[in-house]
Amino acid sequence: MSTARITAVLGPTNTGKTHYAIQRMLSYRTGVIGLPLRLLAREVYDRIVEERGPGVVALITGEERIVPPRAAYWVCTVEAMPEGMGCDFLAIDEIQLCADPERGHVFTDRLLNARGLHETLFMGADTMRGAIAAMVPEAQFMYRDRMSELTYTGSKKLSRMPARSAIVGFSVENVYAIAELLRRTKGGAAVVMGALSPRTRNAQVAMYQNGDVDYLVATDAIGMGLNLDISHVAFSSLVKFDGHRMRHLHPQELGQIAGRAGRHIENGTFGVTGEAPPLDDAIAEAITEHQFAPVSKLQWRNSRLQFGSVKRLISTLEEHTSDQWLTRVRESDDLKALKALAADPEVAARATDGPSVKLLWEVCRVPDFRGISAGEHASLLTNIYNDLHQLGHVSANWFGLQVRRIDRTDGDIDTLSKRLAYIRTWTYVAQRNGWLHDENHWRDETRAVEDRLSDALHGALTQRFVDRRTSILLRRLKQKESLLADVNDKGEVTVEGEFVGRLEGFRFRMDKAGSPDEAKTLRQASVQALVPQFHLLADRFYNAPDPEIDFTEQGGLMWGEHAVGKLVAGSDPFKPGVTAFVDDEAGPDVAAKVQRRLQHFIDRKIAAGFEGLLALKNDETLTGAAKGFAYRMAEGFGIIPRGEVADEVKALDQDARGSLRKHGVRFGQFTIFQPLLLKPAPTRLRLVLWSLTKGLQEFPESPPPGLVTVPAAKDAAPGYYAMSGYRAAGERAIRIDMLERLADMLRDKDSRGGFEANPDMLSITGMTLDQFADLMAGLGYKAEKAEREKVKATPAPEAEAAPAEQPAAEGEAPAPEETGPEMEVFYTFTWGGRAARSARPQNDRPRGKGKPKGKGKHQGGNNKPQTFAAKPKREKAIDPDNPFAAALAGFNKG
Repeated sequence: MSTARITAVLGPTNTGKTHYAIQRMLSYRTGVIGLPLRLLAREVYDRIVEERGPGVVALITGEERIVPPRAAYWVCTVEAMPEGMGCDFLAIDEIQLCADPERGHVFTDRLLNARGLHETLFMGADTMRGAIAAMVPEAQFMYRDRMSELTYTGSKKLSRMPARSAIVGFSVENVYAIAELLRRTKGGAAVVMGALSPRTRNAQVAMYQNGDVDYLVATDAIGMGLNLDISHVAFSSLVKFDGHRMRHLHPQELGQIAGRAGRHIENGTFGVTGEAPPLDDAIAEAITEHQFAPVSKLQWRNSRLQFGSVKRLISTLEEHTSDQWLTRVRESDDLKALKALAADPEVAARATDGPSVKLLWEVCRVPDFRGISAGEHASLLTNIYNDLHQLGHVSANWFGLQVRRIDRTDGDIDTLSKRLAYIRTWTYVAQRNGWLHDENHWRDETRAVEDRLSDALHGALTQRFVDRRTSILLRRLKQKESLLADVNDKGEVTVEGEFVGRLEGFRFRMDKAGSPDEAKTLRQASVQALVPQFHLLADRFYNAPDPEIDFTEQGGLMWGEHAVGKLVAGSDPFKPGVTAFVDDEAGPDVAAKVQRRLQHFIDRKIAAGFEGLLALKNDETLTGAAKGFAYRMAEGFGIIPRGEVADEVKALDQDARGSLRKHGVRFGQFTIFQPLLLKPAPTRLRLVLWSLTKGLQEFPESPPPGLVTVPAAKDAAPGYYAMSGYRAAGERAIRIDMLERLADMLRDKDSRGGFEANPDMLSITGMTLDQFADLMAGLGYKAEKAEREKVKATPAPEAEAAPAEQPAAEGEAPAPEETGPEMEVFYTFTWGGRAARSARPQNDRPRGKGKPKGKGKHQGGNNKPQTFAAKPKREKAIDPDNPFAAALAGFNKG
């Protein structure tokens, strides 16, 4: 009678059953443990390797085989457990899967037949108590309570899902959709599915466990013993497709998955997302109290197979049982494949004896990882079987071709997932003993391809479903660590190596975020990291030379290409204030330092640009009318149309004018100004200061430098052209210094009798005759247009001695006939009289030069303007600055 102990360790999730089994196994010299998933097998293998080293631990799954020479502890999937090993200890995890329609028959076989020499453990849900007691009467029972409480919290939208949550979906499409939404709202999620390779799954889980992401999206694979730090489990659906039909999840299935929340002594919660209906109260209570209906039927298939013929093998596989606890499993994939291959004439011809039938069964047990179709799978298995039966091994050329076809890491998630599923088939084949020549080479090769595809899939999943930047910053913020920021010479800001935006001067422009939550995280992390950078930048700016700083025509203040402030009106037009553009998060010290530097800059700029004008304004030696006029000049920023100060100019005696001229003031016919202030730099600054004092919302731009005239806009603000150093006249405006030169040329002209423009006038204005006529009209003159015969130049003596015109030679075209005299356009300019006086300074009145001599211009036939001459009246002194002084006598006379 055997003294081996059989124990069923039952209880809900988070009771430490798997940990207990591992410790029991390690207390023996040898042991084997069967687990429901390849992922879980790898997790347990890694744990035991950490404890005992890789030299004594073996891992056997359908697609992975690590067997060191001195292996003492074997970690396997339940299907891959070696038979007849005779280990001291044996354990089967998740024994409640005996009731699973797909795989239950394998677990039931292990329950009935797998035993350790000294101890056997079955771990699983308490719903198996009755079935184990009936099928294994000698078994003892150990119940383990859950180490933490589980609470139902109802429905929550994904956007309100708490951190450290696992959202469960039951299809690939559903999992991807949830992960995409979490990326946009929460920074991303890790993805765990049963179809992932252990390498991909571990990489995804590591992101979650490390805190790179706070959310996990998974299929029901997480219900099978995967131990993760999950606080909340949310179901996105309560139905699933089980391979045959859509059905509702059973309460015990919901409980198995929900139980992943709350590890060790940490309590957990579970609920549903907004896409799923709330759980019934009875089901929620059953999950929290771990009370489920007991398992009443175990899936079973005859394991005592007979290989005399294919027909006999199929018959034994379909054998029924009379045991009330057992029910024959529905037709499984391997049996379907066997029937399909048996119908192939070549296979049927080969499978005629026991060894060939047994080999055929082994081939049919190759899982359909690809999932294309039953026909495709059967065709693949046919090739494998024929090679094995005829050659004794699978053709290396054919096998290598299949592997090379999928050894590519390009493509999207779906493409990589399909390749990974395909390589699992070839990995499984390579793991079968004796199926390939140089099987160790092919095991390494297929494993290497799987690793490359796994890494590529992990990268694709992470790229699509994780905003790495947000997740890293969130983790650093939660850990309350100091964040490291860097700003390159382009102003690009990186925090912990992640690009977050640009620093434009002292304002941070955050990179575009996908959601408000993401934007909040970016802003919080960026500003916290940038505070030291703001201080360093402020120190650099404070010590920067003036040439690095400038002002714009709209009153902005620039440091390089970045706006760092703006000018605002002050109590004194020459002392504008400054508003610094500094983010609040930079702090008041940074803002104050930036503002001080900008104030120093603009104060020095004004002092240099208006040095002569400020000296005039502040000259204490000026008195009386000169002092008052100096203030008027300052109010006009050094330029005053003469018509606005005509009376004040008259009030200035020669001494006053002399003292003002010492400061560079020029008393022009049309404008009183300081010529140095007409240069481009003072003009640009003057317009900004004038715009500030006028309170303009949009500042006018200064004309391009070097132009004598510019187009005159009708909607220009009053005073704009004077501040620009121009005077509007007709369709154009002329620079005031050039206008004074023109006035000097007009001084000796007969403004009453009329005169024509000479080339010098056109030259200094840079105008055509028509443009000049419009300009003169704008200045108050009348311009009368007429035509006359163009006077030809006097021929040279050589030309006069030219021979007489000869008749055209034969064949030559005759000379063109005379069409009449050549005509030219000319203008006669006369002063416009009283109607034009508003265009002139009030104290300057035009006077004719004298009486007409001979006929008027319409009395003769040569259309030449008349000339007038007269002596000026002596009753009233004439303003010496008036270019029309010679014409004043004529006006007074009239």
